[in-house]
Amino acid sequence: MKEVPQISDAEWKVMKIVWDKPPYTAKQVIEELSSSSDWQPKTVKTLLSRLVKKGVLGYDTQDRSYLYYPLFKEEECIREESYSFLERVYNGSLNLMLTNFIKEGELTEDEIDELKKILDQKKSE
Repeated sequence: MKEVPQISDAEWKVMKIVWDKPPYTAKQVIEELSSSSDWQPKTVKTLLSRLVKKGVLGYDTQDRSYLYYPLFKEEECIREESYSFLERVYNGSLNLMLTNFIKEGELTEDEIDELKKILDQKKSE
């Protein structure tokens, strides 16, 4: 299995769109991003180009357009980003991270129950 490349916060915004319903043209990505960012079209095209160079996006040509599609599933990138975050911020300590999020977060009773279920399942594995 190929190693998932690191992607920047800006590249994540582009990938969220492309993962939705690929393939996308650059023009479609620009239109989708227009409501949530003030990026110029050239910026979006630069991000698409970087993602292709990193091997996260592939493309086909149709007429005079590039049709971009993901080379990794969203779940794969989320998993890799989670491990990277855990390593960078918590020195790889899952316990420290979870403790911090649980103590600092405002959890509903339903969320607490769900966490208990997950932990109980993990314990019985």
